Amino acid sequence: MFEINTGVALAVLGAAIAAALGGIGSSIGVGLAGQSGTGVISEKPELFGKILLLQALPGTQGIYGFLGALLILIQIGLIGGSATTIDISTGWQFFGAGIPVGLAGLFSGIHQGKVSAAGLNAIAKDSTNTGKAVIMSAMVETYAVLGLLVSVLLIFGIKVG
Repeated sequence: MFEINTGVALAVLGAAIAAALGGIGSSIGVGLAGQSGTGVISEKPELFGKILLLQALPGTQGIYGFLGALLILIQIGLIGGSATTIDISTGWQFFGAGIPVGLAGLFSGIHQGKVSAAGLNAIAKDSTNTGKAVIMSAMVETYAVLGLLVSVLLIFGIKVG
């Protein structure tokens, strides 16, 4: 009979939070930028390459959330090892370790999408604004990277077994 270990369940929930929140932030951000980008290419299709870059930028938060989830699952042995039994305390630690990358990805993904959309409007007026628009959007990315860094440090700081 399969028995659910509460510690493992909490760790898996932490991994799910990291991946889900990062993915939600990215999907909203990419959608916001895509709406603006579609309007721009309907008028100036030659700007597609520049537009694609700004639309893609908010997608990285989903990747960071996925990476955080993957690291948790590897650390508890569900991927690339043998599943281990962990106590509730350790499970809560992994749960907490998934939160920084998840929340940072959620909020920065949404806001990076808004900044990218505004940058796309600036590019529509003058395509020489591309570099400036990318830099402005990338500034928001900094906080997603910091969330990932905190989660990675937490994940590798947790003792399993």
